[in-house]
Amino acid sequence: QVQLVESGGGLVQAGGSLRLTCAASGRAFSSYTMGWFRQAPGKEREFVAAISWSGSRTYYSDSVKGRFTISRDNAKNTVYLQMNSLKPEDTAVYYCAVLVGGSYIQESEYDYWGQGTQVTVSS
Repeated sequence: QVQLVESGGGLVQAGGSLRLTCAASGRAFSSYTMGWFRQAPGKEREFVAAISWSGSRTYYSDSVKGRFTISRDNAKNTVYLQMNSLKPEDTAVYYCAVLVGGSYIQESEYDYWGQGTQVTVSS
């Protein structure tokens, strides 16, 4: 079993940057593909980015590609989401999760969700 804790959210002006951190505890963290999702008020949770267990492969939604970067440090059991050029539409609660299924885009393929961290981007 894996426990996840997100941090690094906050209030930032449009065009600014934040780095989110997902700290994992438990065994076999380095064996899993990890993902970031977000949920804005009144909307469904959506895929943001994912990274393979080795960090050699990364995946992004079209809405964040070129602005966000996902990375991981398996020695520290940590996954990061560097968010640059933030826009008001990036405002959401951001979650990290462990991919236990086959599709990195599908929320249902993930388990062991964190509690989330709020990101608010002002215009």
